[in-house]
Parts: sequence; structure tokens; C-alpha cells
Amino acid sequence: MKGFSYTIWIVAAFLLASCSEYLDVVPDNTLKLENIYATKEDAFNALAKIYSYLPNDPNAHQTMWELGDEYIGRIDASVQNSTSQLRAERIMRGLQTTGDPLLGNWSGTGGGRRYYEAIRATNVFLQYIDGTRNLADNERADWKAQASFLKGYYHFLLLQKYGPIIISDEVIRPDAMSDELFKARSKVEDCFDYIIGLMDAAIPNLVERAEENNLGQLDQIAATAIKARVLYFRASPFYSGNKEFFGDFYDPTDGQPFFPVDDSAERTKIKWQEALVAINTAIDVAERNGKGLYHYEKEVYVKDRAFYALNPERMKTYYDLRMLIVDPWNKELLWANSNVDIYNQGELAHATNIRLPAGFEGDVNASGFSWQWLGATYSMAERYYTANGLPIEEDLTFNYNTRLDAYLTPGVEDPDYPTIAGLMQPNQPTINLYMNREARFYANLGVTGGYFRSHFEIIPVYMMQGTNGGYNPSVNATDFFCTGIGIQKLVHPESRSSNWQRQVKFPYPIIRMGDLYLMKAEVLNEIKDQPDQEVWAAINLVRERAGIPNVEEVWSDPALARTVNRHRDKVGMRKIILEERSVELAFEGIHFWDMLRHKRAHIEFSAPVQGWYYKGTAPSTFFVLGVVQARRFTTRDYLWPIDLNELNTNGKLTQNPGW
Repeated sequence: MKGFSYTIWIVAAFLLASCSEYLDVVPDNTLKLENIYATKEDAFNALAKIYSYLPNDPNAHQTMWELGDEYIGRIDASVQNSTSQLRAERIMRGLQTTGDPLLGNWSGTGGGRRYYEAIRATNVFLQYIDGTRNLADNERADWKAQASFLKGYYHFLLLQKYGPIIISDEVIRPDAMSDELFKARSKVEDCFDYIIGLMDAAIPNLVERAEENNLGQLDQIAATAIKARVLYFRASPFYSGNKEFFGDFYDPTDGQPFFPVDDSAERTKIKWQEALVAINTAIDVAERNGKGLYHYEKEVYVKDRAFYALNPERMKTYYDLRMLIVDPWNKELLWANSNVDIYNQGELAHATNIRLPAGFEGDVNASGFSWQWLGATYSMAERYYTANGLPIEEDLTFNYNTRLDAYLTPGVEDPDYPTIAGLMQPNQPTINLYMNREARFYANLGVTGGYFRSHFEIIPVYMMQGTNGGYNPSVNATDFFCTGIGIQKLVHPESRSSNWQRQVKFPYPIIRMGDLYLMKAEVLNEIKDQPDQEVWAAINLVRERAGIPNVEEVWSDPALARTVNRHRDKVGMRKIILEERSVELAFEGIHFWDMLRHKRAHIEFSAPVQGWYYKGTAPSTFFVLGVVQARRFTTRDYLWPIDLNELNTNGKLTQNPGW
């Protein structure tokens, strides 16, 4: 990592740990708050502290990315019964509580960051930064803008989870009266207005593009993209006109609903139009500064060159997709969380990394930093498209009814082998489900008969007991992919085992260009009476990079599409866009919020997690689909509960419905 992204690890640790030690050695009543911001270095440390509250999504036990139905972790009792591990997964299992809410950000419970504490730190920063010495005016303006934008962003993250929140706009004085200390929740629309106002005021004062040494700091590229996301959420059904869920959720101060319940087409369209303006602005700023969809431009790895020669088009696409997330600070990344603990073995990258099989040259079968216990659910194996760019149940050339039947891949002498070279192994038993799929399937997953690229190796994986990637109790009885399906999307191919120096770190994306383009497609579809070429063009940008046909081409073909012309219908196109987002942004913490925005989370996420029988030693015993874990997500889980301690302290608070 570079610049600010590295510095923030140091200064955040200093502020969180050393500040109290510093105060201990200062005589009583001699240190004033403004002294903490006296110099440029002091102010920078304070700004870094504000950034340190960003969600800890790189950590497997504190991440929000595991919400939804994409991931499945260790299933041994010590983990399943622990309230401090796989917290997002516990939420999806229906184990959320009001006594100590999991991933709670209102008061920092259950592994969640304290966003109100972050906001208070920001308010203090903004109050005292004008008195900082040796700080140039343009730098002061930029730092103030960063802090103000983060203040809005933390309010948004609270709003995203809790709905109506308390707006915290000013520093609370030590002698404040109870009316100043204990405030009531504001209505959702007022919260959105406040957040957007903060962001609008901050953006013009940010630098347009952060320099290389400041990567990770907010600039106009990142800020306009995040503002677009805020307006995108505001226009979505869950947050706008949600009479169905919250028509009786009233503010006790005036008896009016907390959520907007006016779902008139005119009002909803205005919100989508405002979102479109913000998205177009964000895209313009990003593209003007050289941002765009990522393509791999380096030499392919030596051991892939023979595959590349046989299957150049698909291997080129494969590399574009395989390296998309793990190639640090590439052109697609608009804003990212680079506050990754380089010693942290709980990181998603380590939990999903396969263990190098014994016998490979140059390494040992070490478990450090390659645990192979966080895998993909079976539903993810079905979610990716066919090679024709259609869902497997919609592609007439893909026999959905025989998807679980055995299949032997072509041998190297077979004329069909070049089409699978580098994606699937030759002459290996697998199943129909794993064949003739789009490149994102092979780039993101590790499946039986395929490959997993890590440790500088192209590891052939089988996932059966005792095989590469499979359950091996003689090595470790708890580290295995319990569904028999791995995730390689978050693992850099050069990351090895044994120690932290052998890991290739990368910033975890908060927002990237692919997301923006798909947001635009969705918003255009909602605004228009009927989808047209403008809608299709936005989604096709992402599909073309994935190596699949354009929407209008494949969905209008009666020889391919079961539901012909779905793309010409507003509802049908909405479904296509959400499916595209679920594939393109898989494992990046997006799908859960997409389903929540469209009020489908309780429908999509209550199905049990399925997987293969991981103890199977042959295809006939391994490819047996069964339930791995029960899931339960109800309508009350759409909003996080407020900690009971907060309710007992602040009598003006109203608990969220169902809790």
C-alpha cells in the first residue's frame, strides 16, 4: 500500500493507544483540547483517526460482506456457537440480539465500529482545525472537506442500517444539558437531506484526484461516486415510499411516519432522476481522470502461457476478471479501504485462500495465511451465467435438469479442449453445472475439475476429501470448504502461506466503476417507461468486459433465451440488472444491500445454504447436494436493533419495529 493508506495504520494506532498515555503525563488542568490540533502533524493524526472508523470489511469476523447468501464459513461447533466469530453469518442465521447487537454501529456492539464516536471526533476536528499552525490554506480546506464528507458518510452508514437516526451536527459541551445530550431520531428523508447537504458542501473543496502518496484519502472521484450511491439508496423502494414495511412506524414527537410513505410514481421518479444526475457526474469525474473498467495489461504468469496460446480470448477475459479486485489501486477503483492489518490472519483473503498441496515446488503445505475455510454457497455456483450470458435456467442450450449429472472434461487431444484450456482441467470428472459457464464463474470460484491460482501456482482442485482443496482431517479437521466450493476472487495469485511477508495486500473496494455503470443502468430503467438502448448500453459495458453477449442480442434470440425479450419489459429488465449486479459484484458486500433496497431480502435469504458432501472421496459420493446450514432472515432484520443500553439511557429513542 502507498502513502496515506499505509500511514493511517500507524497514526490510527497512535491515536487509539498512545493518546491516553500522553494525557497521563500532562499535569491536571493544563492541556486544552485545541492543543491536540496545534500542528499540522497533530491535525493529520486526528484526520487519520476519523478514517480509522471505516467499516472493518477486510476482517472475516467483522465484515459486512458476509451478509446475504454468498459466503459460508467454518461449521465446527466452536465457531458456530461463538458470538465473536462470523458475526454477519450469525445475523443471517437469525441470531441477532438487542442486548448486544451484532455488527452494531450505533454504539459499537458485536464487533461493529462506533460511528457516532467517529462523528463526534469529526465535529471536534472541524471545530479546532482552523487554529492549526503550519498548515497551508488549500490543505486546510481539503482536510476540512474530507472530514465533513466522512461525517456525512458515517451518517449514511447508520441510516443504511437503522433507518431514522440521530443527526449529530455539533460538538457537545461538557456542561451540556440533557436536552442537548439526548436527542430524538430524525425522519429518514431529513437524514438523507442532511447527508447530501454535507456532501455537496464538501465536494468542491476536495482535490479532484488524490496523488499517489495519498491513495485512500477522499477526492472528488471517490466523493461524487459515494454521493451517487447515497441518492441511489434514497430512491430505492425500501427507503422511499415504504408503506408496506413501515406505514405504522411513527415518530412519537409528531405522530408522523419515520419512513416516507408517499409512493406516488411522480415523487419516486424525481428521486431516481436526482440519482441519475449524481451518477452521471460521478462517471464524468472518474472518466476525466483516467478511471474506467479494469483490464489486465501485464504479462500473464509463466505457467499460464501455454493455456493462453490455446485459448487466448477466454484467457484474456479470465485475467481481466481474476485480477480485477486484487491488483492494487487499479484504474477501476474509485475508493477503497486500505486499512488492512498486515499481520491479521482473520482477513478475508487468508480465510478464502487455498492451502498449497504438498509436493509443489518452492513451498510447503503450511496453513498460515491460507486457511481454506471460507467458501461459497451452492447458490453461487448456480448464480453465474452460462457462456451465452444468460442465467442457467434461461439458456435453452444449457440443460438445467441435468446440471448435477457427471461429466468428463475433454482430454488434451480432444478438438474441444482449447475452449476449456486454463479454465478446467483435461480429462477430469466433474458435473454439467461447471461446464460452459461465463468467465466470471471460473475467475471467482474454485470448483472440482478446475483450477485455483495462488502461491504462484496453478493448483488443480478436486475438493473431495483428501484431494487438493478438500477436507483433510489429517492436516486440519476444521479448515475446509464445507460446501466443496472455494472463492479465489479475493486472493492474489502471488499470495503464499507461512507468514505475512508472503502476502500480497490490496485495498478492499468500497466503490468501483463497474458498480457505477450498473447503478446507471438500474436508474435509467426506473425512470423510463420502457427500457431502451441507453439502458442496455450501460449494462453492456460490464458484460463486454466479462466476455458475454450484449443484453439485447442474447435476450432477443429465441434459440437461446427461454423468456424472449425480457429486456424490453421494465420489470424484466430490472431483474436482469439485479442479476448482473449479483454476478459482477459477487463477494463484494453488494448483493445483500441490493436485495434489501428492493425489499426482497427476507425472500432471498431465508433459504438454507446447500453444498456438496465434503467428506465424499469420489464424485459419486461428493456430488450429493445437501443442507449445510439453516438460514432465517425476516422483515424485522431489515433494520438493526438499537442496543438496549442506549434505549435505557436515552428516553427519546424509539426501538426499530420487531425488536
